[in-house]
Amino acid sequence: MAFRSQGSFATVALLGLTAALAALPARAAEGLADICNAPQALIAATGPLPRVEGLLKDRQPVKVLAIGSSSTVGVGASSPKFTYTSLLETELEKAFKGLDIKIATRGVSGEVAEGTAHRIKLEAALLNPDLVLWQVGTNDALSRIPVADFTRTVSKTLKWLKAHRIDVVLVGMQYTKQVASDDHYRLIKDALKQVAAEEGVALVKRYEAMKYIEDAAGKEPLISADNLHLNDLGYRCMAEHVARVILVSVFPKQKPPTASLAPTN
Repeated sequence: MAFRSQGSFATVALLGLTAALAALPARAAEGLADICNAPQALIAATGPLPRVEGLLKDRQPVKVLAIGSSSTVGVGASSPKFTYTSLLETELEKAFKGLDIKIATRGVSGEVAEGTAHRIKLEAALLNPDLVLWQVGTNDALSRIPVADFTRTVSKTLKWLKAHRIDVVLVGMQYTKQVASDDHYRLIKDALKQVAAEEGVALVKRYEAMKYIEDAAGKEPLISADNLHLNDLGYRCMAEHVARVILVSVFPKQKPPTASLAPTN
């Protein structure tokens, strides 16, 4: 595993494109830990990643900017190696061979979409990423940012990214029982889903996937002691779900099997 840091891209030697295409369905099933498994429709809405797809086909390096708030920082993880971006490297290692993916992690705890949108433009100018993983929404909901303002910020930023030919995956809001009855939280979640659909970008549905997993387990196995941030297992599932979204978005004809795990009532 190559060295990686918060302040610079870390080169990750990844596994090949031909092998990934051939093995994707089996890999998608075995790649998700049993506890992380959920139906594909609850994990994500896929979207085109033309820049990434072209680079992979040409066997060129891919630069990824992972940006967002505390889930990107890894608050709640027991070690930096158990954060979602570190674990994502491992997942991608198992999907591609002979290719380089460079990941830069830029997380700021407590940040809302407007602040991240500003940083995306700055980081894009500095790093020229091919793919942005934008973790967004939770702090806007908890900070009671008006839905219209949130929607406008995300929509404008997605348009800006597309105008600069930068692929993007939106990484949505986490689920906990304490936010399940929060109407504003639900409105922000629904607004993010709508913007993703309108702009035609991939969305990792963390809320839906986590709720499915926790309903199946009969407890909250993914949340740390503060009842908000993820624990090590939560970050593992997050990384596996983001990796699956990237794979299925790049190779849309290769559909992974649906989960066999059924939630209990």
